[in-house]
Amino acid sequence: MKTPSVKSVRCAIYTRVSTEQGLDQEFNSLDAQYDAASAYIRSQAHAGWTLIRSRYDDPGVHRPSRSRRRPASFRRRPASTLTGRPDLSFKPV
Repeated sequence: MKTPSVKSVRCAIYTRVSTEQGLDQEFNSLDAQYDAASAYIRSQAHAGWTLIRSRYDDPGVHRPSRSRRRPASFRRRPASTLTGRPDLSFKPV
């Protein structure tokens, strides 16, 4: 019996903090979020998930909470067509 082929799923990680406090540390909240999300993506390798290496970090840009305008790092995501547009985007909580 033939095993079903696994479809490749390209994944991007979008990290965000609400303030710039602590971003000057060697390992900060953006790094922790990225590490957690990348570990989860690696755990799904059996399902064909692969990580796009570009980082999409939002380092505490202040904007009104009702603003629907996304930060530049989030809007830039589709521009990563050179590395392959992601099929999934993760925003760690």
